[in-house]
Amino acid sequence: MDIYLKRRRGKLLLLLIAILIGVASLLYTNWLSEKMAQEERNKVELWAEATQRLSNASIETVSPEIEALNTDYLSFLSLVTTQNTTIPIIIINADGTFNSIANISFSKVRKDEVLKRELKKMKDYSEPISIKISENNIQYLYYRESSILRNLRFYPLIQLFVIIIFIVVAYFAFSATQRAEQNQVWVGMSKETAHQLGTPISSLMAWTEILKLKNVDPVLIKEFEKDTHRLERITERFSKIGSKPELLPTNLVEVLGSSVNYLKTRSSSKVIFETSFSENEYIETPLNAALFSWVIENICKNAIDAMGNKGKISIQLKEKEGQVFIDITDTGIGVHKSNFKTIFQPGFSTKKRGWGLGLSLAKRIIEIYHRGKIFIKSSEMGKGTTFRIVLNK
Repeated sequence: MDIYLKRRRGKLLLLLIAILIGVASLLYTNWLSEKMAQEERNKVELWAEATQRLSNASIETVSPEIEALNTDYLSFLSLVTTQNTTIPIIIINADGTFNSIANISFSKVRKDEVLKRELKKMKDYSEPISIKISENNIQYLYYRESSILRNLRFYPLIQLFVIIIFIVVAYFAFSATQRAEQNQVWVGMSKETAHQLGTPISSLMAWTEILKLKNVDPVLIKEFEKDTHRLERITERFSKIGSKPELLPTNLVEVLGSSVNYLKTRSSSKVIFETSFSENEYIETPLNAALFSWVIENICKNAIDAMGNKGKISIQLKEKEGQVFIDITDTGIGVHKSNFKTIFQPGFSTKKRGWGLGLSLAKRIIEIYHRGKIFIKSSEMGKGTTFRIVLNK
């Protein structure tokens, strides 16, 4: 469980860092946008002032000497009015007619339509700036933000989107790599376990034959043979991990009944098993019986641990629309809703002992090998849990 918590915290930390970067970028960009908006306002006011002075200068009558002195000043004003190449501007007369425009693209056919639309946007964006040409001639300058400023406002959203995409891709890449490493560990561990079990099983079989020759109680020998056969099945299961198992048409009821009977003989008498099916029923599904019985035993053993070796395990079997539903319900301590999915993760365990691989392997056997589904259907703390397995017929 500690391993899984560390992984989850690492993922949450990665997500939190991405959010903080996005929020910081958004705040900074908004601050910068406000500064640029104010700068653009100042430029437009300066542009309006220059336009007004140029107009006044053109209608004033001055002497040649004064006109010569003002040449440089007028050139500067003219330069100011031509420097704006980014901020869209419309100047209208007092009667509402268009006087001049700047930095607005349109075709001749759509000129009126475009200018009316742009003027509406400018009125919504900011108050107009008055340009007093004379006492009876006042013009109004409208403007809105430049394309540079508009794009800057969208930049943090684009940046946040890119960060999210990066996090998602990194998350899936990390998960895929992690799963591949886990698969390699499982396969290697399983095959090595199968190999190591082979020698003592052979020895046990030989010793059983020797015991038969020594006239040992046949009942004891039969029990030895059962346990040896059981070890052979376990070895077979481990050897098949990592290999594509062969699925054969199998009577599901028979496999379930066999698994339950095995568990009954090796569980406390205080653990009660209830089944909703009869041993005479026949439900055929493509199965690898050795691996599937492992799943049932694994879930039931977890249930027994959750009940403290005292309680009831119910196994229900239902058919519906080409599928078979197996519900395994216990009266244990329950599983918190937040752990419904994480309980199948490798390393997740509520017990002090164990590697937390049982349910993870069960999920792999059902969903990868048998193309089915396994999940927690329901659980209530202090009352019990129901696991559901779905198989295709």
